[in-house]
Amino acid sequence: MINVTVTGGQLSQAEINEYIIHGQREYPEKTISAIDLNVDGDYVDVDYHFSDVPFQRIRRITGYLVGTLDRFNNAKRSEVEDRVKHSVIS
Repeated sequence: MINVTVTGGQLSQAEINEYIIHGQREYPEKTISAIDLNVDGDYVDVDYHFSDVPFQRIRRITGYLVGTLDRFNNAKRSEVEDRVKHSVIS
């Protein structure tokens, strides 16, 4: 469900639905969570708000691309603990 806020005037449900459809076409890779519609005479300012995208960190550890170490056996975990971590000096 998309939360729509209309300020400065009134819009019909059909007009609001068109702004929703337009946003979904304009930003197909994003999920719209809310829309702010500010009516100013014949003009409407549109502000789309998007849902956060879940992000998982992926690292290369001991030759494997992993997000977490939960599937590593004890030998691989030990190998990770023995690694020399390099820091960047700025």
